[in-house]
Amino acid sequence: MSAPLPTARKESPGAIPDRVALLRTMLAVRAGDLREEKLLRQGRGWIHIPGQGHETLAAIAAFLEPGDLLFPYYRDRALFAARGVSALEMARDYLATVTSSTGGRMMPVHGSYRRLGIYPPATPTASQCLPAVGAAWALALERRQRIVLTTVGDASVRQGEFFEALALAVEMALPVVFVVEDNGYGISTPTRHQLPMRIGLFAAEYATPIDGRDVDALAHRARDAVARARAGGGPSLLWVELDRLTSHTNSDDHRVYRSAEDIAAMRARDPVERFAAELVSAGALAPAALAAMRASVEREVDDAFARAESESAPGPASAATDLVGPSSRDGVALPFALTERENTIAAALHRTLGEALDRLPATILFGEDVEDPKGGVFGFTKGLSTRHPGRVRNAPLAEATIVGAGVGLAAAGLRPIVELQFIDFAAPALNQLANQLATLRWRSRGEWTAPLVLYAPHGAYLPAGSAWHSQSNEGWWTHIPGLRVAVPSTPADAAAILWTALNEHDPTLILIPKHVMRLRQPITRTARGFGRARVVRRGKDVTLVGWGNGVEIALAAADALAARVSVEVIDPVSLVPFDWEAVEASVARTGRLVVIDEDARTGCFGQTIVAEMVGRESRFAHFLSAPRLVARTDGHVPYHPDLESAVLPDVGRVCAAIEETLA
Repeated sequence: MSAPLPTARKESPGAIPDRVALLRTMLAVRAGDLREEKLLRQGRGWIHIPGQGHETLAAIAAFLEPGDLLFPYYRDRALFAARGVSALEMARDYLATVTSSTGGRMMPVHGSYRRLGIYPPATPTASQCLPAVGAAWALALERRQRIVLTTVGDASVRQGEFFEALALAVEMALPVVFVVEDNGYGISTPTRHQLPMRIGLFAAEYATPIDGRDVDALAHRARDAVARARAGGGPSLLWVELDRLTSHTNSDDHRVYRSAEDIAAMRARDPVERFAAELVSAGALAPAALAAMRASVEREVDDAFARAESESAPGPASAATDLVGPSSRDGVALPFALTERENTIAAALHRTLGEALDRLPATILFGEDVEDPKGGVFGFTKGLSTRHPGRVRNAPLAEATIVGAGVGLAAAGLRPIVELQFIDFAAPALNQLANQLATLRWRSRGEWTAPLVLYAPHGAYLPAGSAWHSQSNEGWWTHIPGLRVAVPSTPADAAAILWTALNEHDPTLILIPKHVMRLRQPITRTARGFGRARVVRRGKDVTLVGWGNGVEIALAAADALAARVSVEVIDPVSLVPFDWEAVEASVARTGRLVVIDEDARTGCFGQTIVAEMVGRESRFAHFLSAPRLVARTDGHVPYHPDLESAVLPDVGRVCAAIEETLA
């Protein structure tokens, strides 16, 4: 991290441009907070997330400029207000009206305000830190002296992603200021003896406490940290000690774990009243003017909530909109032609990545070992860092960092592509995938998007893979609303899906089937969108659906039975969205269905296909026999080849399933 900032001390008031205006913001925020608390007691709300005691953080906003970005958390109503969120907008967010910033989808203080540079918080604690660092990376590339401010509660600094974010910010000297809002509690658990500097994990000079009840001390430290970031001096960490004057939320009662004396002492340190008294004492504000200010903000809050309560609730039909944006089933045509040199998935992927870097200036590629001379563990990026220095960058061995930084890069306007060495190692990134990436469009009502493209080799059928180099896990990824999932089985489809994803606006996971990725195949169609299946082989007796490595098995099974059975083979290419029409049309002709899925049987996507096909009366009517699923045995993929083959779908099992449908 950059050189430590000076120890907090009592400062002159010169850092804050307009102290009276700051007080008004703090008073208005407190008034709105109390109004929400009251409305909840009256049964006119669902949850109250207080920020009482955190109001001084509004002072930090004085040093932010219009192009700066804020990645907040759920105690930051003061920062929201100081950045320009109105009392009416906060009232709408509290009441979850149709006009609220998230259309009623998110809790209070989780609003989306892109015009103000406010990234919508997700509730999982500290999950905003990695996207904040990714956004800071994007701003650094612009060289326009914009910065990122991100906040986190003290209990959340024990999250691994907080440390990963700090590490990447320090490594890359990024323009980001971390603010830890240390109110001493994680719900009911005192945090004092859990904090990194208390257990010797942080050098004390990197986490020097600031008295967050003292507006001037906080303002001076914040001013210096923001100026440092803006000047290219790298990240800073502001450790702000303050009080949480109330319970965690309305579902908590802090009197259970705090003494009456402790609560009274906190109330005596109320930062809003302390700052008001300082201004009156200094002659900056007359007592009468203070009284008038209090009355004014009360009227403002009254008017805001009255208006918000008169507005409509969101309609049920809006609950599932904005998961993904518009997309063409035909895809985006490749502006280049694959040649016979790109007749494998691996080669087609390499060519398309290179074309993306050549043609799309906003593209960045980030992953483990992607730089030359290695060029990726499978060679997908060989030569690309030499052609595009700085735009193809090695990542630390930290999957959450890779994906989380990618979220921030994408949210800030770039087109990141990230590589994971194996999909087996994606579990550490699941928080970022499921809670940040896939929800961003939905939770912001389409105001923010993160068109991150993530690709990873997946699947088995190669020797020596064992349990952590042979997984497929489509059942996980297809269960995340807002994430598109594709598994191309041909070079043309690999190129087409990747190029389409890079030219649309939603997060996409592309799984690269390892067993067939170096198989030489004819170059065919070079444009395909999401949700458009490929009929690999026509038939009339049985519909056989498989993807990735399963396509090779499906074709082998069809060949084995060709003398007696006419098998139609369908490759969906994309699992989310799925081409239900193509499968239904095929089953309408054949009357039979077999699905191949190399994921573990229970909960796999193949089960979803079977359930959806028989769960609708119109589809069920087509069946002449019960559908069959050929999936991996419920268990892990073993190391020995004989054990591996014992648990995976194979041609024999698929042929047997086809025969069963004809019996």
